[in-house]
Amino acid sequence: MTHVTEQRPPLVPDARVQGGRSAALATAFVRGGVAAGLGLGAFAVLVIGAWVASPYPDSGPGGALHTAAGLWLLAHGADLVRLDTVSGVPAPLGVAPLLLTALPLWLAHRAARDTVDADDGRDGPSPVAGVAAVASGYLLVAAAVVLYSETGAFPADLLTAGGWIPAGVLAAAGAGAWTAHGRPLPGREQSATALRAGGLALLLLLGGGAVLAAGSLLWHVGDAQASLDGLAGEWSGRASVALLGIALLPNAVVWGTAYGLGPGFSLGTGALVTPLGFGGAPAVPDFPLLAALPGHGPGGWPHWATAAIPALAALALGRRIGRAARSWSGQETALSALAGAWVCGAAVAVLAAAAGGPLGSGRLAVFGPVWWQTGTAAVLWSMGVGVPTALAVRAWGRRGLRKAAERAAGVPDAAGPATGPVSVPTLRSVAAALSGLLGLSVPASAPGRAEPEDGEAAQAPGADPQGASPTAGALVEPAALDARDPLDDDPGDESYGFLPAAWEPPAGPPAEPPVTPSDPV
Repeated sequence: MTHVTEQRPPLVPDARVQGGRSAALATAFVRGGVAAGLGLGAFAVLVIGAWVASPYPDSGPGGALHTAAGLWLLAHGADLVRLDTVSGVPAPLGVAPLLLTALPLWLAHRAARDTVDADDGRDGPSPVAGVAAVASGYLLVAAAVVLYSETGAFPADLLTAGGWIPAGVLAAAGAGAWTAHGRPLPGREQSATALRAGGLALLLLLGGGAVLAAGSLLWHVGDAQASLDGLAGEWSGRASVALLGIALLPNAVVWGTAYGLGPGFSLGTGALVTPLGFGGAPAVPDFPLLAALPGHGPGGWPHWATAAIPALAALALGRRIGRAARSWSGQETALSALAGAWVCGAAVAVLAAAAGGPLGSGRLAVFGPVWWQTGTAAVLWSMGVGVPTALAVRAWGRRGLRKAAERAAGVPDAAGPATGPVSVPTLRSVAAALSGLLGLSVPASAPGRAEPEDGEAAQAPGADPQGASPTAGALVEPAALDARDPLDDDPGDESYGFLPAAWEPPAGPPAEPPVTPSDPV
C-alpha cells in the first residue's frame, strides 16, 4: 500500500510550472510586440516632425504615416516599390540606411535579453522558446505594417519583406539571448579562437573602410556641399538631406570596405568602381555622399595602396590564431585560420548585401557592393595571408618555448662550446695529485668551495656511516684518494703512480703528527 501511494508525486506542482511557463511565453510575446511598436513610433515621430517643418508638404498626415511605415520596413531590409514613376513602370527601392536599421534590431535584441534574464533560475521557458515568442510578437506587428503599407505610395515588396524581416528579427533576438547568458563561445578552444580572430579581422576591415570613406569625403567636401545646396534651398530640406546622409554613413563604410578588398561596388549596370579604376557609364544620382566618389578613369598608386587594409586585417587574423596555437598541431592551426577566414567573409557578405540594393529599374537595378564578390574577396585575403601567418607565428612561438625549456634544463647553447670556470671535480683531482707528490693530507671540504655533486667523490674517512657530513676539520689520508686518478698515466705502476692500489695505511697511531696544509714543507 505504501509503494502504491509513493509511486508518483502530486500533480499540483506540475500544473503550477505549466502555468508559469505559459505566462512567461505570453510576457515574451508582448515584449516583442512592444519592441516593434517602439521602433515604429520613433520613425513616425521623425517623419511627422520633418513633415511639420516642411513649408511645402507633398501630402497630409496620412501620407506622412505611410512614409514612416515604409521607412520602418526598409530599415528591416524589405524593398519598397515606387508606383508614381515617369515611365509608369514600378521601380524598386532597396538601399536601406544601416543607421536606421540599428534601432529596431537593438529593440528586438533588448526584448529577448530581458526575457531570458527574467526567466533565469525560474521555471520559465527555454531560451529557444523565449526567442521564438519574442520574434512572434515582433513579426505580428511587422505583418500588420506590411499590410498597411500596401495602401500607400510606397508598398513593401512581399518577397523581400518575407525573407529579410524574419531573418533579421530572429538574429537580433538570438543575439539577445546569447548576451543574457554571458556571450559564451564554443567549448573547443580552436573554434572560439577562430571566432575571435574572424571578428578582429572584420573590425579592422570596417575600420579601414571608414578611413577610406572619411578621407574621400574630406577630399571632395566642396562637391558634397554643392550637392547639398542644389538638392534643397530651405533649411528644413537641407536638414532632411543631411539626416539622410548621416543615416547612410554606415553604408559608406561598407562600400569603402568593398573598395579596399578589390571588388568595389556598382553604380548601375555596367559601371564599376574598383582600385584599378572607375569604368563604365555610371547612373549616379545627385547626393552629397556620392559626390565623394573617385574620379572617372584608371586608378593610381593611392587607390592601389588601399590593398594594405585587407592585408593588415588578414595578418592580424593569422597572428591572433598563431599566438594561441603554440600547443596545437599544424593541421589544427591551419583549420582554425580557415574557419576564421570564413567567419570574416560571411559577415562581410551579409553587410554588403544589407548596404546595397536597387534604386530603380533598368540601369539602377544594381547599386552598391555585390555581396558574393565582396564576401569571396574577404575569404581569399584572409586565407592567402592569414593561414601562412598563423603557421609562421606558431612556429616562432614554439621555437621560443623550446629554447626556454632548454635553458631551464641546463642544456648548453648550440652556438659554441661553453667557456666557464673549471669544474670542482677537476680542481679536486689536481689537489689530490699535488698532495700525493708532497706527502700531505687534504681537507675533506675546502673552505669556500662548493661540495661535489652526487656520485662524484667517495665518502671521506671519519664521516658518519648513515650519510652525515664528516667532522669539521677532519683530514683525509692519501689512501682515501682515488688510486685511478685521471692524471696518472699508469695507475698500476708504483714508479709513475702516486699511490699503489694495494697500499694500506699502517696500523696504530702515526709516528708523527699529521702535517696540515698550513705547515711549511
